[in-house]
Parts: sequence; C-alpha cells; structure tokens
Amino acid sequence: MTVQTRGIDVSHYQGNVNWPSVAGSNVAFSFIKATEGIAYVDPLFRANWSGSAAAGLRRGAYHFGHAGSDAVAQAQFFYNTVSADGTLGPGDLPPVLDLETLDGQSPAEVLQWALAFLSEADALFGRQTMVYTDTGFWQALQTLPGCQVLASRPLWLAAYSAYPHVPPPWSSWTFWQYSDGSSNGGSPVAGVVGAVDQNWFAGSVAQLGQLG
Repeated sequence: MTVQTRGIDVSHYQGNVNWPSVAGSNVAFSFIKATEGIAYVDPLFRANWSGSAAAGLRRGAYHFGHAGSDAVAQAQFFYNTVSADGTLGPGDLPPVLDLETLDGQSPAEVLQWALAFLSEADALFGRQTMVYTDTGFWQALQTLPGCQVLASRPLWLAAYSAYPHVPPPWSSWTFWQYSDGSSNGGSPVAGVVGAVDQNWFAGSVAQLGQLG
C-alpha cells in the first residue's frame, strides 16, 4: 500500500486558523499563501507561517504568479516576504510558484515567464522551487518548447478526481490537492472554519521532512 501524508493549504480566505487543533486532526503539513503579483502580501501570512510551525506542522509558502508583470521582481518580492524573519529552515517545504492564469499573455509568454521566475526564486532561496498548477490550465503549456526542463521539479497538482491525470512533462505528483474541502472526499478540518483545500504528499511524514 502506498503511504501518503495529509495536509492543507490556506490563505486569508480561511480566516484565523487554530493551528494546534489542525495539528491534532491528522494533518502534517500546510502550504500558506505569502504573496501575489509584485505588491500583495496575504494579510494572514505571517500569523499562519508562525502558527503552523509552532504547532509542529511542516510548512511551505506559495506565490500566486501574474505573468503580466516582471518575473524577477515577483520572485524577489516573494523571497523578501518569506524571509522577513529568516530564510527557510531545514524542515520547511520547498517554495512554490502557483501558476493557474495566463494573465492576458500567450501560453508561450507564460512559460518563459515561469522559467524566469523559477530560476530567480531558486537562486534566492538556495533550493528548488516547486510548481503548483492544474491539468486544465497546463494543457496550453505542456507541448511548448522548453517545457521539458520542468520535469525535474516537484509538482503540486490540483485535480479533484479519484485518479488524477499527471500532465507532461511530469510523470508523477509530489503533492496532490485532491479537494477544495467539499469535493472528492474532502471533509471539515478541526481548527479551520468552513472549507479548506486538502492535499496528499506522496510519502511518509519522515520523507516529508526530507524535502527541506
């Protein structure tokens, strides 16, 4: 039987999270929205970032990318926000680029933007940045020249189905957002009021810790 580890991802939409209650609900990790574009910081990022760690969860930060503005500036903004209280620790999860909108650009332009963002984020954080996307959005990018280089990066896939289709160039997912809290077996999570995105990590808690 394949071992999987359960987690959630949050932003200010979930309101104030009771992290000790989350940690007591068979949840081992959380991804937390940090930034979006070149100027937006999630208003609950800092509270979620410190609170999840204090409760003993593995934590990761994500940036919602907008390909209509400078990739390098966005990567720098993401890094500066996450690193305000110190850089990522050895137990923290990889930084994440959340890519799910063309933002008025062509697919080819978005792919080149993503490659530039990832390269800059890798250099700033000193570790490999993960990609979050969904199969529907990624269809426009998956056959483009240059896309294959992303195969070496971990994939966080959003797919609310029983058997998710992994899009090229990846052959497997590292994290799978399997539910928005109301679909595909999603259920309430103690410590969070209302629906919350729910995820699996393809491995054990010990392996989760090794990602840092």
